[in-house]
This record gives sequence, structure tokens and C-alpha cells, in this order.
Amino acid sequence: MTTICPEYLSEGLESVFAEIQQKRMEGVPIVNDQLEVQVVGMHPWGRHCLGVLITPWFMNLMLLPNEGDDWNDLSLGSTQQHVFPSGPYAFIVGEEEGVGRYQMCSLFSPMFEFEDQAAAVATAEAVIDAIMREENQDRQEPVHSGTEGHPTLSERMDRPMSRRELLRGAFLGGGQG
Repeated sequence: MTTICPEYLSEGLESVFAEIQQKRMEGVPIVNDQLEVQVVGMHPWGRHCLGVLITPWFMNLMLLPNEGDDWNDLSLGSTQQHVFPSGPYAFIVGEEEGVGRYQMCSLFSPMFEFEDQAAAVATAEAVIDAIMREENQDRQEPVHSGTEGHPTLSERMDRPMSRRELLRGAFLGGGQG
């Protein structure tokens, strides 16, 4: 069975999280007003759809179920591990009305290190590219969504790096590239 990621998945995520921005995030100090909700790079991965969700308050890898699979058997808040070409990643099961169940892996939160939408989109594109490259595997430890004792990708970004390192995916691992 071939997975197809219909455009309405990205559009639905954008619509729901734009509404969350308007209704739940109004006046919350972690919102970067220079950014907007956008899904980047949604494409089939295995039997699922994978992309990056940019919001003014976070950037997450998002994994959505294939049509006909609702993931209702997965407990909300549970951690699911997925192995990409670059290595294993831990995703947390979430749910929003209008989207249903999804799995997310935190990349950045808050989003103040992004000057504008173009910078956030470029980073999202680099993340999608980097996790699909086997050459990044030997430099990477499993990524955990901020679980105790394990750094998030945002924490790993605290060290300075060149644009070349960023685009090569050096931020996914702890070492210099």
C-alpha cells in the first residue's frame, strides 16, 4: 500500500494551529509575532505522513497517520520511537480537535531565535533533509522530546554553528560537522 499525503493534511494542521494561535496563544509571552503557522515538507514516510509544523511558539516534527488509521490505540502523552535514516527519534502522541491523533517531536520552543518566517522555513527544510540522511546517523544520539535528562534539539542549538553545519544537519547531533 502506497502512502499519499493529501494536501488537506497540511491545510488542516495549519488551520487548527492558526485557530489555536488566535484563541489560546493571544498575549502569551512565548509567541514570536514575526512568525506564522506553516507546514513544511509534508511527505510520505513509511505508512505515515511526516512534515514540520512551524508555529510562532514551537517547531515540531509531525507524524500523521495514514488514511484509515486513527492511532486511537496509542495513549495520549505516550512516547513512540521511530527510526529514520539518521537514527531513532522519540515522538509524543498528541491530539487536537480537527486533526485527531498525531505524533510530535519537539525541535524548538520558544521560537525567538528565528528572525522571520523565511529563517524558520529554511530550518524546517534542513531538518527534513537531515533526518533522511544516513551520514548523519553516526553523529547523533536519539532525540527525545524534552524528556527528563535528554536535551531537546533546541538545547543542542545553543552552541554556535555555521550555516553550512546547519544545512548539513550538524544540529541533530552533538558534534561539529
